[in-house]
Amino acid sequence: MKTTTRIIPKHKNIALVAHDNMKHSLIKWAKSNQEVLFKHNIYATGTTGHLIEKKTKLKISKLVSGPLGGDQQLGARITEGKIDMLVFFWDPLNVAPHDPDVKALLRISTVWNIPIATNISSANYLISSNLIDSEQQIKVPDYLTYIKERTQE
Repeated sequence: MKTTTRIIPKHKNIALVAHDNMKHSLIKWAKSNQEVLFKHNIYATGTTGHLIEKKTKLKISKLVSGPLGGDQQLGARITEGKIDMLVFFWDPLNVAPHDPDVKALLRISTVWNIPIATNISSANYLISSNLIDSEQQIKVPDYLTYIKERTQE
């Protein structure tokens, strides 16, 4: 597939997600990075968003719970260019009932070339990068050309 570019804005839309065994770690990480996160729009799946909002001063746009479709909602927003970065503390040692949704979310994040952190170390690298507060141009699939090529007679 051909690619085009999109601009990740200075003021980012950041998604925060965590499996049950990782929620405490994500809450602690979000709390310690509130100063940076305040500058951005924060989205989260339902339970995670509720818990982060309760333990921090961050305003969270909450979707439904992951197992009820929240992971898929985030995936849709990523394909629409409405999520710029994903911090997903997943638990690789426990299988979740919605594991296919989790894999799809990670796959779609990679397809659409957004920064992804899957643990504390990678999240720290992303949040401390000088790119966190600046505009960045990324390559993304050129879906409009893809559709146009298939509908021409």
